[in-house]
Amino acid sequence: MSLFSERHGMRTPLAKTSIITSEMYRVIFQCCEKYFDNLAHMYPEKCPDNNSVCCGFDLNAFRDDMIFEIPTLYQEYGVENDQYALLDLIEFVAKNCRDFNEYDYHGFFGHHHIALLDTDKVFNGFRTDINKLFDKMGLLFTLTSKKMVERIVENDVLLQDAVASFERVSEQGAKELFREAIAFYKHREPEMRKNATEKIWDVFERLKTHYTNLDKKASSTKIVSEISDNRNEFISLFNDEFGALTKIGNDFRIRHHETNKIDITNNLHYDYFFNRCLSLLTLVLKTIEIQPNQSKILDDDDLPF
Repeated sequence: MSLFSERHGMRTPLAKTSIITSEMYRVIFQCCEKYFDNLAHMYPEKCPDNNSVCCGFDLNAFRDDMIFEIPTLYQEYGVENDQYALLDLIEFVAKNCRDFNEYDYHGFFGHHHIALLDTDKVFNGFRTDINKLFDKMGLLFTLTSKKMVERIVENDVLLQDAVASFERVSEQGAKELFREAIAFYKHREPEMRKNATEKIWDVFERLKTHYTNLDKKASSTKIVSEISDNRNEFISLFNDEFGALTKIGNDFRIRHHETNKIDITNNLHYDYFFNRCLSLLTLVLKTIEIQPNQSKILDDDDLPF
């Protein structure tokens, strides 16, 4: 819905963020609460007149279970809200919500009896409501059709281009590593970017030895030549880039974890490393064609770069 101030450019553009404030937390939590009755199949409240009949959602049983399921969801008053507990709650509702029908209004107790169903058509409504809130609040998250909360990567043209390129890859090992890298990179928890960077470097190392009918150095040389259009200036450029990425993988705590490796403590640095490697991989994949079972991971000492 576009309001007057938005249509006429009088409203400050909404800043995108992955930080859920206390005000955002409250509104999103209330949205989840609207769907708690759809969890009644897990936490049924029984009608006092007939213990075999469900009449709603048992909030006390739910809160007791959350102590173990999402321990920081219900914290003591004054304790800062845990935004990842809230995202856990969204996924919990998404994965467990089920449809129900109300029948037989029980006037004495003021409730309906509920027929619990095995279908989950209600998920679509829940997903729409949650994503509308994410969008309205400028939160860089989305609830996917797979019932998982993922991070939205801003300006992800490169990421989309790389995903499209890898879909054409037939070598399953490289493709699986890449899919894992993307899943980690889009994970809602920032700590997963470390895993994403490690996986994308594994793909980089795997693709270096693409041409198995050649020795390792010749394979790498052929790759550089192809992505350079045989132009000396670009051959020099991409030789340097291959060497630089190999050195980053060796010197920093990405693929190797010996005590002499350089720690990465800033997630923005992981973003930089990931996208720098991804950019080169995308160029390579647009230039060469991977054949089934051609590639394998080698130790760095075996590689020409």
